[in-house]
Parts: sequence; C-alpha cells; structure tokens
Amino acid sequence: MRIRTGLTGLVLLSAATLSGLALPYGAQTAAAAGCTAGTESDFNGDGIRDTAIGDPLAAVGGAERAGLVRVVLGGGKGVSEISQATAGMNATPEAGDHFGLSMATYDADADGCTDLVVGAPYEDIPVGGANLVDAGAVYVIHGSVSGIGTGSPIDDYSQQGFDPTTATEANDWFGFALAAGKTSSGQPYLAIGVPGENVGDVADAGGIHYAQATTKTTVTEDDAGVPGAAEAHDRFGYALTATPRYLAVAAPGESIGDKTFAGGVAVFNHTLTNGVPTALAGLDQEQPGISGSAETGDGFGTAISLAPYRPSGAASETDVLLAIGVPNEDVGTAADAGLIQVVQIPSSGAYKEVNAADRGTTDVEGDPTAGDFFGQRVAIANTAPGSVGTAATMKLAVGVPGHDVTGASDAGAVQVLPALGAAGASDKILARGGGILPGTAAQRDFAGMGLAVSATDLYVGVPYGKSAGESSGVVYVLPWAVAGGGTGTVRTLKPGADGIPDAGRSFGAVIR
Repeated sequence: MRIRTGLTGLVLLSAATLSGLALPYGAQTAAAAGCTAGTESDFNGDGIRDTAIGDPLAAVGGAERAGLVRVVLGGGKGVSEISQATAGMNATPEAGDHFGLSMATYDADADGCTDLVVGAPYEDIPVGGANLVDAGAVYVIHGSVSGIGTGSPIDDYSQQGFDPTTATEANDWFGFALAAGKTSSGQPYLAIGVPGENVGDVADAGGIHYAQATTKTTVTEDDAGVPGAAEAHDRFGYALTATPRYLAVAAPGESIGDKTFAGGVAVFNHTLTNGVPTALAGLDQEQPGISGSAETGDGFGTAISLAPYRPSGAASETDVLLAIGVPNEDVGTAADAGLIQVVQIPSSGAYKEVNAADRGTTDVEGDPTAGDFFGQRVAIANTAPGSVGTAATMKLAVGVPGHDVTGASDAGAVQVLPALGAAGASDKILARGGGILPGTAAQRDFAGMGLAVSATDLYVGVPYGKSAGESSGVVYVLPWAVAGGGTGTVRTLKPGADGIPDAGRSFGAVIR
C-alpha cells in the first residue's frame, strides 16, 4: 500500500467545524534485551519517561502541513524525528497530511519497549484508481533499546488495511483520535477514531475501530447497547480516552432533541460483548445527574480525559473519573466562555457528577469571557496512583486557548483545578509571564492547545507561540507542585534548543 495525501488545517475552536500487522496485537514476544516493561512512554526501555511531541503543521521535504513528531528521550539521550519520510515508512510526506495530529502510546508487541501510534487523518488513499481524499492513515512505530524512529519496525494502516471487513472511504478521517494501553487483564488495546465515517446513508455519524489482543471490531452508535443513535454529523470518535478498565468516546456533534452539536459521550469497559466493548453509560447535558442543559453548539465532549480512581473504602482503583470539556458553553451572556464537568463512573456504570466549573463558579479564578473556550482541552491526572483519590491527588488541567493576557488577546492559558471538591479551592491560572509559566504571552499563542499529564508532571503546549527565541512553538514540563504555585524547576522544550531541530510550525500541538 502506498499512501498519498490530503487537505486542510487544524480543527481549533469551533464545535460546528467540527496492510496487515508486522506483529499481531497481543503477540507475546520475548522482551527485548534491556527493555524495562511497565514504564509509561518509555520508547527505549531504559526506565526513564520519554516525551513525544507532535507538530502536525510542519513542512516536510517542502510539503506544507505534512506533519512530523519529535521524540525527546529522557535522561538527555537525544531527540528522534519521525515523519512519513522516515526510513521504513510506507508513505510519502505530502501537503496537508497532518501526520501527528493524534498520538497514543502502548506496548503493542509486548517486548517491554513502548510503541508510538501516530494518526494522519487527512491522508489521501489511492484505491482502484481513485484518490480517496482525507481517508486517513495510522502508523505504529515500534520502540527498541536503540530508540525509536529510523530503523524501527513500522506498521501502517488504511481503514480497510486495519480491518478488511470495512472500507476505506474519502473524508472518514481515520486516525483523527487515538487511545491505547493495556487492559486490567494485561491485554494490549488500540482504539482509532473515524469521526467522518458514514453509517449507512447517515453522513459523518462517526465510529471507532477497536483492537484488543488479536480481536478487532468496530463500534458505531447503531450497534446494540451503544448509547445514542447514528445521526448526521455526530462525529462519534472525534475524541477518545481510556484507562486499563474503561474507554470513553466523544461525539461533540451529537444532537440532543432539536439541539444540534450539543454533544454526548459514551463510556465502555474493555469486556467484549458480542465482539464489541461493553457500554456502561451515555452522557449528555440532558441526562439525570448531569448539570446544565443541552444547547445548540455546546460541543459537550470536544475534549475528554479519564484517570483511574480509587474511592474511599475500595481496595483498588475500581472506578474512573471522566473530565469533559464543553468549550462552546455560554455562561450568562458570555458566548463560548466554556465549562468543564467531572463524572465518577464505577464498574456498574451508575455514574455521578462530582464536579462542574466555569469561570463564574465560586472562587474560581477569572471571569466568564466570550471566546475563552474554557475546556477546549482537558487532562485529568491521578498523582498518587493506587491510593484513595482526594482533592489533593486528583488534578484537572483545562486548556483555555482564548484567554487574554494584558496586551495579548487569545494568548491562552491552562487552568489547574482539583478534580474533586470545590473547584475554586486551589485553582491556578497558568499563563506565560504570569509567574509560573516562563516566556512572554503574545497574541494568538493559544497556550494550552497542547496538553498532557502524568502522575508527576503537567505538559503545556504553546504550539503557535512566536515570542522572542521561539520559531515554531514550545512545550513546558511542570511538576505538579510547581503547577500549584510551589517551588521547583520548569523544563522548556523547543525547537532550536537541546538538540531539537529548529524547524516546524506547531510544535506542542499534541503531547504524549
């Protein structure tokens, strides 16, 4: 299969604009010599966390917006650049591919080294003499003790190549969202969002592909037990998030009654029932126990994030906390000010909302402001894995790309809140030049459009930052103590420093 190319720019703020495997999933191969299984995002298996940073608007070989990913190896062991020009990649970088618009990590081949999954959802695919525009493609780049990139085994998929029972079609956006990991029973899984998929004659209803061990299946809202129904422009699969026990799939274009683009989220566990992950709950702003009301254009589920959660009295992390971004929510008269909601989900699916906040919530910093898009990105972290979760250990980072800083409109910010308890009890706004994030805020930086978390750190991407000394974006790595206003060191990763090539366009748009 030779993959050819496609279209457009990053989907930013508007809800309305919303071959076979080289190694089979679940193959139990001998652990590579020197690889340390179990360390998160450890591509060279040395026990130190690595960081993959997407730049989907980067030019590659003169092809505008072809996209690339840079992997910064922990411990100062170098930087790898991965693109469709990388040796072993069955593809060609071409204008508009957006390689790196989505990423996920897991150990696909069970060798102890983390593997990197990269989506290029605007890839054009030639089939039968036709060029299927924006069909999409996904790549799995395998890690090894020598690193990742050149020399790595690489698996590449079109939609039909991933699952021969389905068809590759134009404008499906295969790979727009990704989630991967290992289930609580030890099986590797991979979920691929296809939000442009037509279901029957229903345009852009969306769907996902799901692989667990050697089993592959598809999920749409027309499958038995799946909440909702496939409707035009639902975009089911637009956002994905998962933990060892749970999987959540967002459909921010979901109509609720006559409210179009109101949005919804479906939650599953990894147990396969009739070949499909088992549905537990369907969430939207008209469901009992979920605050607010569904309104046209809210975009409930534009961003979602899950974290394992151990309730008081439980012996382990039996539950999960799901953070949901509603960036186009109007707050009072402030259009698109934005809202976040946090829902606790147990194995029974009997969910309950445990937090909801906007910038008008008591003691939350800031004021509801039109065009802030509070919740355009969300990332929830359990900073004490295995322990009973508390307001001090369950952290929520919220991207606010429309946040204005004096003299700099749309400079952007990240707001850190406790995921449990009073949202305004210890929240902090992290904006550049505000005393915690380094750098200088500039107009249309859209800080926080790149966002990721681990148990120890918060990762903030400013992919459009062009302040002094920045050519193409920047990523900040903050220990959680620093994000809360304490002392510590903030690491700065940017092109042109510490071995990262000084090139690109949107460094930090996606972080893993």
